[in-house]
Amino acid sequence: MTDLQPVLLSGGSGTRLWPLSREAYPKQFLPLAGEETMLQATWSRVAPLAHARPIVVAGEDHRFLVAEQLRQAGAPAPAIVLEPAGRNTAPAIAAAALQAQQEAGAGGDPLLLVLPSDHVVRDVEAFRRAVLAATPAAAAGALVTFGIVPTAPETGFGYIQADPGAAGVRKVLRFVEKPDAATAQRYLDAGGYYWNSGMFLFRASRYLAELGRFRPDILEGARAAFAAARRDGDFIRLDAAAFEATPAESIDYAVMERTDTAMVLPVDIGWNDVGSWSALWDVAERDADGNARHGDVVAVDSRNSYAYARRLVALVGVDDIVVVETDDAVLVARKDKVQQVKDVVAMLKAGQRSQAALHREVHRPWGSYDSVDAGERFQVKRIKVKPGASLSLQSHTRRAEHWIVVSGIARVTRGDDVFELHANQSTYIPIGAKHRLENPGADVLELIEVQSGDYLGEDDIVRYEDAYGRS
Repeated sequence: MTDLQPVLLSGGSGTRLWPLSREAYPKQFLPLAGEETMLQATWSRVAPLAHARPIVVAGEDHRFLVAEQLRQAGAPAPAIVLEPAGRNTAPAIAAAALQAQQEAGAGGDPLLLVLPSDHVVRDVEAFRRAVLAATPAAAAGALVTFGIVPTAPETGFGYIQADPGAAGVRKVLRFVEKPDAATAQRYLDAGGYYWNSGMFLFRASRYLAELGRFRPDILEGARAAFAAARRDGDFIRLDAAAFEATPAESIDYAVMERTDTAMVLPVDIGWNDVGSWSALWDVAERDADGNARHGDVVAVDSRNSYAYARRLVALVGVDDIVVVETDDAVLVARKDKVQQVKDVVAMLKAGQRSQAALHREVHRPWGSYDSVDAGERFQVKRIKVKPGASLSLQSHTRRAEHWIVVSGIARVTRGDDVFELHANQSTYIPIGAKHRLENPGADVLELIEVQSGDYLGEDDIVRYEDAYGRS
């Protein structure tokens, strides 16, 4: 399988796992089911099968998270296709297919293994065997999807019906929408129905041909966005105007439900899409009382609950609940109501609450900042700058800043002056002064920033130079 090209879809926001997953740092970048983040675990599953670097489709705001997490996982530098706006999976996979063909060169037609980057697969070896088993059909021109052998009458997934008497890779009879409980039970009793995993294997040319056959408007939009893309190293920035004009559609609706070449391989691989806190409880290790605990959690007379804690959380006399505690928010929900978490996020967005999108600690390509305190006309941040990294050359129109170094070395540009600060040294940045913070050392630079002024929003930044292409 020398031409297997992994395509990792990393565009989701994971709002149903709020407050841990948020728009700026969604679930695929979190270690929810092990030591690795879900993106890293996705790459680790496919790495032994891959003979090309991964292509990742992601949003602009997540590009450095993707690059850094895959670097930490030991992956070759990925090609990161950046979507200027979410348009669902059909256009995203088309852009990835075009990138794969370009990288393969003249005459190249790689097999694309398309994987959502936020799913759990417990039986990794079974997953790899399934990919190998599906390869001959995909290489011969089929569009293969992987159907999960159902373990319960699940109403949260779409289903794929196939010939129950067939073996191995088999023809798809039909795709069906998420059923009600009675219908799901009928599917389970009848056999031949499988959960739709959203994982696919097919030739790049075959997918593009079938997309052009059924949705030429989507293919035309993806081609135009890819042709006019700006390339910055390993980042491929799809043209915003062309991509935003492309219809938003899933690969299922656009192609898989229409093509006569769709095939499915039923698999039992310990799969879970981790689409809610109750789903995470399903895949988590549990104690004798059925409680899944992450962090400093004490449970007394409590059963079948999930608790995620940064500080000490105690459960007393409660059953079937979810408690998630972060630095700036606490979620308490009945386990059978966790799908309504997305309604909380909608309310926060409507109220323009920052907690809908941002954690208290906000990650940036140069490091991170944590807003530890704020009040009338002041804000205190703890800033971490990675070795060799630098913030943009910038100024502020309505705030001044005072920097105190905690550890590491800070190289400071302030106006025409450039100087270094060490632990316990400080400096002042007046309103309007051009300034830059750099870390020339080999260790992480940590400092405390005290802002003062009549407006302290993040949009009070005028950038003059930036190493990360931010305007």
